[in-house]
Amino acid sequence: MTRGAITTFSIANDVAKYFAILPAMFMKDNPKMEILNIMQLHSPESAVLSTLIFNALVIPMLIPLSLKGVKYKPELPERTFIKNMMIYGLGGVVFPFAGIKAIDLLLSVFMR
Repeated sequence: MTRGAITTFSIANDVAKYFAILPAMFMKDNPKMEILNIMQLHSPESAVLSTLIFNALVIPMLIPLSLKGVKYKPELPERTFIKNMMIYGLGGVVFPFAGIKAIDLLLSVFMR
């Protein structure tokens, strides 16, 4: 279960990071990419740097989860799956959006 939870979080986390980096990188070359820039990051440079910093912070935060493990409760597999998708899947999407945006706001102060 722990492996599945971390994998779910990692996949969702990667999807969120792609939405941060790709639109910011290609916006200057293709103005239509502005539609995908839902995070409104400061610049392509700050988008990439924010994502790298976020990734460097999140990986060590997963170590305690991998060592401790996900708590097992005897319940229906469907219920466990839905619960883990809500916690690790949704958390893996929301957490990077918030974290990358916060780091980008902080970096935008210093990158003027």
